[in-house]
Amino acid sequence: MNSGDNELTTITTSSASPKSLVIAIDGPAGAGKSTVARRVADALGYLYIDTGAMYRAATWLVLAQNVNTQDLESIVKLVAAASIELKQSLDGGPQTVLVNGKDVSGEIRTQQISRLVSPISAIPGVRQHLVVAQQQLAAAGAVVMDGRDIGTVVLPKADLKIFLTASAEIRAGRRLKDLEAAGERPDEAVLLHEIKERDRLDSTRAVAPLRQAQDAIPLNTDNLTIDDVVSRILNLCKRQA
Repeated sequence: MNSGDNELTTITTSSASPKSLVIAIDGPAGAGKSTVARRVADALGYLYIDTGAMYRAATWLVLAQNVNTQDLESIVKLVAAASIELKQSLDGGPQTVLVNGKDVSGEIRTQQISRLVSPISAIPGVRQHLVVAQQQLAAAGAVVMDGRDIGTVVLPKADLKIFLTASAEIRAGRRLKDLEAAGERPDEAVLLHEIKERDRLDSTRAVAPLRQAQDAIPLNTDNLTIDDVVSRILNLCKRQA
């Protein structure tokens, strides 16, 4: 990325283990990628990069600036000129997401953003800018990155690739709890429909579709706790060391 393009910075946590692995965690919406990836990164002392938050931040910016969602050229220019920052908490808390200096961490998790993030993230120019930033952040290693195209497009040479899955019903239930905790009152049937539609859009988009990398390890989370999933991934990391 050239100077003056989308600027993304992070604050790292503690020092990494002797072998600095690059870990890619992919999967559909609601599979638990962000929670698991953050906990794995914390356990290893690695940098965690939530690429989904980056695309949500870009979507928030489009809405905040009242840009027509069909005006792809204006959207790409807007994202390219923006500063999107992911700031790592030093006390193990969630990352702070800043857009042009404004904290939008809560605002990017609304249903409105969830409905629009898939088409915005499918715009080739948007992906181009954000993928370059993601690759630059991962260049030094000791990183856990989650998303939908990490193992296939962003970090195809990652040391460990995980593909988290869960049924649409389970994912809708998880999303319901998250939204209720944030003060929203969504309809679970509507959430289930939106999850399935998001899966369809993400899996069929022309640029970097959601799919499992050939060398990724599938992990279904339907009947697993977060601790179970984190433990299994950490065990896989030990085999790579």
